[in-house]
Amino acid sequence: MIEQSPYDKLGVSEDATFDEIQEARTRLVQQCSNDRQLLETVEAAYDAILMERLRLRQEGKIKVPEGIRFAETAIQSPPKEVSSPAPQAPAWLQGIQDKPSLSEILMPGVLYLGLSCIGVFYSAVGAQILQFLLIVGVCSSLYFLYRKEQKFGRAVLLTAMGLVVGLIGGGLIGSLLQTQIASIVTVEQFSTVLTFVLLWVISSFLR
Repeated sequence: MIEQSPYDKLGVSEDATFDEIQEARTRLVQQCSNDRQLLETVEAAYDAILMERLRLRQEGKIKVPEGIRFAETAIQSPPKEVSSPAPQAPAWLQGIQDKPSLSEILMPGVLYLGLSCIGVFYSAVGAQILQFLLIVGVCSSLYFLYRKEQKFGRAVLLTAMGLVVGLIGGGLIGSLLQTQIASIVTVEQFSTVLTFVLLWVISSFLR
């Protein structure tokens, strides 16, 4: 007894189209839904035809529609790696962050550097001079911030934060480093300079 070819098992000719092969398979599966052995025969014949068509396609002899199923040996492309998004700043910080130009960084920088030099190197510096320098620094910060967004309230709030953090933090750090910095600056001068640094950062990189 001559064994039937996969095409004979599906009842199609060897030049049948893919649509005809799939229709034949579907029809036979529906007819023999209760016969497991016959179902396996139909599926095996269907897969054998598809594998032969795949070989012919690779040899360039036929064209196979995209998306056709080539049994279990079809190679699945590996899942693409999803790049994790770069960490972003908190929403509240994004609202006040600024991307300053070089001039917007240098102008406050030169001003606060000059105020710091006066506060540190001016021979007659005292508490009153330091207070005056701080007033000039605060007014400058208000000016630089206000001209960006025209929001005076925000400018006052950010400047006040820099002033408070700078004076308190500078005082605490200066007290801890008093023995190391005593020959260079006083604690008051140190906290003033630190305040100027914070005001420069705020007026340059915030808005």
